[in-house]
Amino acid sequence: MDNSTLGAAAPTDHRRSRPRVGHIQFLNCLPLYWGLARTGTLLDLEMSKDTPEKLSEQLVRGELDIAPVTLVEFLRNADQLVALPDIAVGCDGPVMSCVIVSQVPLDQLDGARVALGSTSRTSVRLAQLLLAEQYGVRPDYYSCPPDLGLMMQEADAAVLIGDAALRANLHDAPRLGLEVHDLGQMWKDWTGLPFVFAVWAARRDFLEREPELVHEVHQAFLASRDLSLQEVAKVAEQAARWETFDAKLLERYFTTLDFRLGAEQLAGIAEFARRTGSTTGFPADVKVELLTPALSVGAS
Repeated sequence: MDNSTLGAAAPTDHRRSRPRVGHIQFLNCLPLYWGLARTGTLLDLEMSKDTPEKLSEQLVRGELDIAPVTLVEFLRNADQLVALPDIAVGCDGPVMSCVIVSQVPLDQLDGARVALGSTSRTSVRLAQLLLAEQYGVRPDYYSCPPDLGLMMQEADAAVLIGDAALRANLHDAPRLGLEVHDLGQMWKDWTGLPFVFAVWAARRDFLEREPELVHEVHQAFLASRDLSLQEVAKVAEQAARWETFDAKLLERYFTTLDFRLGAEQLAGIAEFARRTGSTTGFPADVKVELLTPALSVGAS
């Protein structure tokens, strides 16, 4: 389906309202949204920008129709949500923006204080899993604002995600002489699989009411993602104008991230669910339902 249909005039007997769509306000999602203005579909969406955890809550509560949702919250609410194929935020190796920064080797963190600079349950749960299973440690975790300098005054290590993690990884930790451990690379080394931090999902009730609209939004995001990656140097150059990172670094970051959701990524999700489901609030064998191709949706 041509995503230009998203902007087509609705029939007079069925005027559609704009879908309420979430937007993560982190750099890692910029390539998924940058192309929307270029493809002419941005104005067809009622866009809400917020943190991953707040968008997840809004989607689950029905305040959004389609949104990125952290993996843990998607798995906990899989009966209400349908994932959009081939679009996600993840990695197949390093992710650069989900890290553990530590003053000591990780195997020395048993009982130590570890600051959690985010309420993103997926990254936190992944960090806890890796520290427990790979290093055999169970630290004393506590939540705090994502300020690395302040964290290191009270903690031996910190878990950071998003732009704060990118700054800590590339700027602050090297300056302070701290160890940086990339959660995506740690997972890949352990399991051999990609990791998915967030998927795009539609509410099941919205999909039942507006199946064509969901497919149009899906196609618009795929087109935006593909255009952004084709013109990634331009995306990075524009982003660097208002970020503390230069264009070359941002281009490396955008091309390090994995925005796909295919068979390998689904295998990574299944492995994470198997290892964490019983202690995280979803079945270990939870089923991830994907949006079916548009042609399979019944047409009148």
